[in-house]
Amino acid sequence: MPTVGPVSRLAPKPMRFVLNWGRRYSLWVFNFGLACCAIEFIATSMSRHDFIRFGVIPFANGPRQADLMIVSGTVTDKMAPAVKRLYEQMPDPKYVISFGACSNTGGPYWDSYCVTNGVDQIIPVDVYVPGCPPRPEALLYGIMKLQEKIAAERLGDRYVPSRSNGEEA
Repeated sequence: MPTVGPVSRLAPKPMRFVLNWGRRYSLWVFNFGLACCAIEFIATSMSRHDFIRFGVIPFANGPRQADLMIVSGTVTDKMAPAVKRLYEQMPDPKYVISFGACSNTGGPYWDSYCVTNGVDQIIPVDVYVPGCPPRPEALLYGIMKLQEKIAAERLGDRYVPSRSNGEEA
């Protein structure tokens, strides 16, 4: 039985555009707020900045209903397995935005014994948003960059698993 990946290569270009357009403007967010950056995420979802106008729906019920995880704040070694577990529960295709200096690199706590030096040590990150604390405008810019990345992606790249020797299945 063919899966979505091989079939997507046969899909005409207008169909790929429509599928990417739908995915681009209907991002359900699973916020993983760990510290002060989570307040800036909440500010971005409020009326002044209102990222719903970009097609981003905040506060999904859980990881199984979300396709965008925004990790905001310091990721400790104790919290890292929970971040990974929730990421693995998200359905494909899934995207990650690392929001703030602490989630990008560990921030001012980078040399602590209990801080993970960036969420990219645990899960793959699509967009990094810098700042301490990052401004809501920076998150809006990061969301627009992610939407550009989604619009340009090929469906086969997201769904076809690669083999260990570099060949595609």
